[in-house]
Amino acid sequence: MNYIVIDLEWNQGASKEQSEAKMPFEIIEIGAVKLNEELRMVSQFNRLIKPKKYKKIHYKIEEVTHLTINELNKNGQDFKTVIREFFKWCGAEYTFCTWGTMDLTELERNISFFGIEIPFPKPLLYYDLQRMYSILYRDGEEKIALDTAVDELKLSSKRPFHRAKDDAYYTARVMRAMDFEKVKDCYSVDYYRPPSNRAEEFSVQSCDGVEFVSMTYSTKEDIMADKVITGMECYHCKKKLRKKIHWFTLNSKQYYALAYCPHHGYLVGKIRMKKTDDDKNFVIKTLQFTDEAGVEEVRQRQKEMHKKRRQKFRKQMKKIESLEENGRIQIVDDRLMILDIEGQPKLFEDAKLYKRRVMNLRKREENPELYTWNVISRR
Repeated sequence: MNYIVIDLEWNQGASKEQSEAKMPFEIIEIGAVKLNEELRMVSQFNRLIKPKKYKKIHYKIEEVTHLTINELNKNGQDFKTVIREFFKWCGAEYTFCTWGTMDLTELERNISFFGIEIPFPKPLLYYDLQRMYSILYRDGEEKIALDTAVDELKLSSKRPFHRAKDDAYYTARVMRAMDFEKVKDCYSVDYYRPPSNRAEEFSVQSCDGVEFVSMTYSTKEDIMADKVITGMECYHCKKKLRKKIHWFTLNSKQYYALAYCPHHGYLVGKIRMKKTDDDKNFVIKTLQFTDEAGVEEVRQRQKEMHKKRRQKFRKQMKKIESLEENGRIQIVDDRLMILDIEGQPKLFEDAKLYKRRVMNLRKREENPELYTWNVISRR
């Protein structure tokens, strides 16, 4: 089996309005290096691609790559021709290696946009050498620039950076120079094509935990109601675990939980909400064992969440109190209404909060006779 170390350069629209949602980045250069099992260089691949969607080079892209539209039109080939040549060059058995997580996603996105069948397996596992380098020489989270890794490993850097052919070459050299065997089990997963049903869902055990990728859902609420998603299991002994801290979120995009295995210790769960190009929801759930410092970090995140919720609630209560003082809250047909600036009543969206305020007042017996209606809130 060979390793295909790939790097891409791409162009984009001049503004968000001129961007194509299904292909925000159009590939203009593919560079790749083929290494054998002994990490020896076998061959190289490099092609320029004539743009079809974005026919003007974004000024930042030109500034970094020094590629011009004239050069691409003169020396570039169409994407379909290049990608077929690339697939043929890759051969039958190979594993992709990249510096970062974007290249394979954008490669698949371009393939789909131009109506070509994606030939890669599902799930698509690959080596993110940037992540592996960080696991070896940092904390596993820090994203190291390629030129920084080249300098730290004391590799010669006579070729320029920020061209696909050169960055693929440098990435391959970093792969050879770092302790690759030590992190060889640290696979990454490309998420461009998530599972479409429960049978396609999968888990991948890596060097730093287990990663589960779910099928797609219509809403986030459906996701968090699914016990397959929210359940936590020790990936060593397969024991289902009770949570010490239940799932919570600071921003509705990332959720955290903490469980304890009596045989293997504390397990941190993290759920990341993702969207497909057709606006469906899926999640990546990671489970990772941690020490006391990791446990304390989760607890501090939970405290921060409670603090933010209290601040938000106080802010909402002040708004409601102000509306009350100005006589803008009324009851119409047993429904809680708010008067707009023209004096017309409309259903109060914060009705649940208002009911909570009333209940708090009753509990404190500040005014036990205050309001007796049933609050009906709009969803």
